[in-house]
Amino acid sequence: MKKHWILSILMSMVLIGGVVLPTGHYVAAADNSTVISDEENTEETINQEEQELTADDQDFLDYLEALEAPSVYEQKALKVLGDTTYITPSNRKSFFLQLNNIAVPNYTKYVSMLKQIKPENPELKKIHNKLIKGSYTQLEASILFKKAVSKTQINKTLLKQGNEKVAAGLKLILEYQAEINTYGETLGFEM
Repeated sequence: MKKHWILSILMSMVLIGGVVLPTGHYVAAADNSTVISDEENTEETINQEEQELTADDQDFLDYLEALEAPSVYEQKALKVLGDTTYITPSNRKSFFLQLNNIAVPNYTKYVSMLKQIKPENPELKKIHNKLIKGSYTQLEASILFKKAVSKTQINKTLLKQGNEKVAAGLKLILEYQAEINTYGETLGFEM
């Protein structure tokens, strides 16, 4: 519970696109004394909580923040891949173009940016490597899908291999999610 507010603020910033809405100064015009008192109490509370952060806590928060930028590329790629569930001769060409122009380049950028994230904590680094492996496997699946639909005849063998890669990558990513949640909880963050 002690670090819940930090994670809450970080996740709120992610959800609203990094925009922090100022509230205290607008209320201050109506009643200066109350707002100043509230701001001072809030600052004292925040300063006390900030002092409780260990190096591992800060590394974890830095890590979560570093995941924000790559996630934009992942979402673009996954949106394209999630829109098509069945590949038929009639949608083959459009699926290929979406893979070629949107999904594969964005997922490649995502994996590349993940590789650039270097947590200092060895345990966090090990967990992050699982995300990289799972995401790279997903990228390989997208490339197999692209090859499968690149010609007028759909290559069902490559589609099957791509589906197997998706399953393997998803397994690693789900393991990553469970491990990162457990890691955060051991540090005292509510996940």
